[in-house]
Amino acid sequence: MAVFAIIIGISLITIVLWDAFETVVLPRRVTRRIRLARLFYRYTWRFWSALCHSIFSGRHLENYLSFYGPLSLLFLLAVWAAIMVIGFGFLYWAPGDAIRAVQGDINFTTCVYFSGASFFTLGSSDVIPRTLFARALMIIEAGMGFGFLAVVISYLPAINQSFSRRESNISLLDARAGSPPTATEILRRNISDTMETLRQLLSEWERWAAELLESHLSYPVLVYFRSQHDNQSWLAALTSILDVSAFSVTSMEGECQRQAELTFAIARHTLVDLALVLRCPPRKPEKDRLPANELAHVRSILVAQGLQLHDGKEADEKLGHLRKMYEPYVYSLSDRLCLDVPDWFTESSRADNWQVTAWGQNSDLKGTGLPDRHDKRHF
Repeated sequence: MAVFAIIIGISLITIVLWDAFETVVLPRRVTRRIRLARLFYRYTWRFWSALCHSIFSGRHLENYLSFYGPLSLLFLLAVWAAIMVIGFGFLYWAPGDAIRAVQGDINFTTCVYFSGASFFTLGSSDVIPRTLFARALMIIEAGMGFGFLAVVISYLPAINQSFSRRESNISLLDARAGSPPTATEILRRNISDTMETLRQLLSEWERWAAELLESHLSYPVLVYFRSQHDNQSWLAALTSILDVSAFSVTSMEGECQRQAELTFAIARHTLVDLALVLRCPPRKPEKDRLPANELAHVRSILVAQGLQLHDGKEADEKLGHLRKMYEPYVYSLSDRLCLDVPDWFTESSRADNWQVTAWGQNSDLKGTGLPDRHDKRHF
């Protein structure tokens, strides 16, 4: 029985230490199917999202879904600590005489209590170690408790900094792509005679996609951190950039086309790798996001803005091929994370987020000389 308890204790401690190492320290994608952190996020997210969908709707639903990311991080740290305490509790309990209680007999609950006091360096006057083994184990556990605190202190700021960098770029996209973002709005608002504005935008978002790949593979919990506004998300931004890149590759020429190819490559890489880490296999869309009649309408909008495009069956087929390379992953991640998939264009006159205040909508802009959503002078 003692050997069995030691094996269980060492196994629990090793599982937590290795899982914490892969989650916090290791700057690399981990695809192993069975991981404590992966199981934790999979099942707690299913429970939380199902609970929120059964109680809330609309904006309230989005607000409560946004609680999950920060809360899950704290609960994961608590789960790690609890398993470590229980693991050391098995090690104290195994010898049978490692610790002594001032009053009462020693049982497993007492061992876990002593383990918790040692792990959090609280000390215990009613339970004390008796043997050299127990004293050494208490010191080791206290050291791990300090190390655990250091992990918490280093982990949380890194998460917040990565989230802040991600969201700052998503906020910048608001005036360049609309709220929510669409590929047509990105193209319409960034058209110039030399197409330098669009090329520069795609170049900036090539770097953003690379940073997103690095940060979200290192800290997968970030995929559950939702954006400040309900009509924005990292998935919607990434999808819109992929749409723009795919359209530019098939319908445009010159330096902008080459930049679009580079941006498409890294953005698609980011999307597929995140789907792999989250175990989200590609899913066929229920409906076509861009049927032929809507594609023709998008082209007419852009041509009316002065953009020269390549069209025809060959361009449409190439665009469809590129879309098949990323849209199944977009829908898979959308289902898992409860995030909306952006349209290619919208006929809505809804104002951008920067045009909206608590005291009015874009009607506040009338008479100010500032452009509204459908003003051709808009940026």
